[in-house]
Amino acid sequence: MYIHNRQPCTQEMGKIIQSGSTASPITRLFYIHDPMCSWCYAFSRSWAALQAELSEDVAIIYLAGGLASDTTEPMPLSMRHTIQQIWQRIEQTVPGVSFNYDFWSRNTPIRSTYPACRAVLAARKQQAESEPEMVHAIHRAYYQKALNPSLPETLQECAQEIGLDVAVFGRDSISLEIDDDLQHEIRQSRQLGVCSYPSLRLVHNNAIFPIPIDYLNHRSMRDEVNRIIREAALTKSAPEN
Repeated sequence: MYIHNRQPCTQEMGKIIQSGSTASPITRLFYIHDPMCSWCYAFSRSWAALQAELSEDVAIIYLAGGLASDTTEPMPLSMRHTIQQIWQRIEQTVPGVSFNYDFWSRNTPIRSTYPACRAVLAARKQQAESEPEMVHAIHRAYYQKALNPSLPETLQECAQEIGLDVAVFGRDSISLEIDDDLQHEIRQSRQLGVCSYPSLRLVHNNAIFPIPIDYLNHRSMRDEVNRIIREAALTKSAPEN
């Protein structure tokens, strides 16, 4: 049985809890991810199913965690081997998930995910609903089409695929504003206590709760979110002695 750990509301966490407009729901579910994280790709179906069954009172907020910083250096051979092993493990443990291993022979892999993270934020800047669409487009490009999302031309193709203004996207994705936004989201992720991706954090009634990731059964996450909200309501309504 999983017993949630109620994390203390530090000053920095308080900023996260209090952020957003006054019209925002008091309950928010933060999805901390990286668009080039293979485990995030494996989580896509379960994550979509979870969102479909959450109450409309729960606001969904994406945070780009930034898995690997900027570089143009080719990925070391040992890391290439490690990532391919991770792909194989995912295929063995998460039904329906597959990878295109042609990526490793068609590309010079670069261990840099920040450009893809910025692409997601640039998509959001154009249209809020384009944020998850860009994540999916990057997943398709990387894991199914064997394209390299560390390269700007791949990201521009993704932007065109989801109907963005590609010229605006190109300017935004390399702007200081978007880079500042990414650095801010990386800091937020750390403040939420996140050190691996994907991760979920529920913010409810001035408290932060980790929601265990379940790649196979979205209902376990849904039930945990509902339980936390339900118990908080009971606690709030209980008479004081």
